[in-house]
Amino acid sequence: MKLSIELACESSQEWVDTVMSDFDSFLQDHANCERKASAMAMSFVAKYPDRLEIIPELIETGIEELEHFQSVYNIMQERGVVLPPEMGQDKYVKQLIDHCHTDVERRFLDRLLLASIIECRGAERFRLVYEALPEGDLKTFYHNLWASEAKHGNIFVKMALIYFDKDHTYKRLEELNSIEAKVLQALPLKPALH
Repeated sequence: MKLSIELACESSQEWVDTVMSDFDSFLQDHANCERKASAMAMSFVAKYPDRLEIIPELIETGIEELEHFQSVYNIMQERGVVLPPEMGQDKYVKQLIDHCHTDVERRFLDRLLLASIIECRGAERFRLVYEALPEGDLKTFYHNLWASEAKHGNIFVKMALIYFDKDHTYKRLEELNSIEAKVLQALPLKPALH
């Protein structure tokens, strides 16, 4: 059952072209994003240890994202691409988090909903990368990743609905989705997931 919503804007062909023109740099950024996604799932466990209903799924998500990192790292090794010396801050994610409420309950909701939107954006972009790649193992890898990330978009909305009213949850999801579109469209083009 689909719980996430459609993104408010689509990624541009210019973004796809930028990625394809420097795929090794994209792989480096992609590896960093998977590490951060795993850490983000586990940070929910650390910050909300009393939310027992969602901890098992958060742990599973964290492990899955770490497995994605391992897969990307293996691809990088095959291509002779090294991990960047620093992960650096993701301006896209930072700008989204800047729009979160500051009180504990509403911030919890916002963080879950932003996680859903970020996963949906990742799924959309992995689909575009998959479609742009020539036939081969890399194309297959991004096809499988696209399906996995799309599932994660639903997981975080499902978690939010355990604790928050459906109408309120989707109203806030729409608001954050509109903000995400503006943030994304203002970012400079680079061979990176965001």
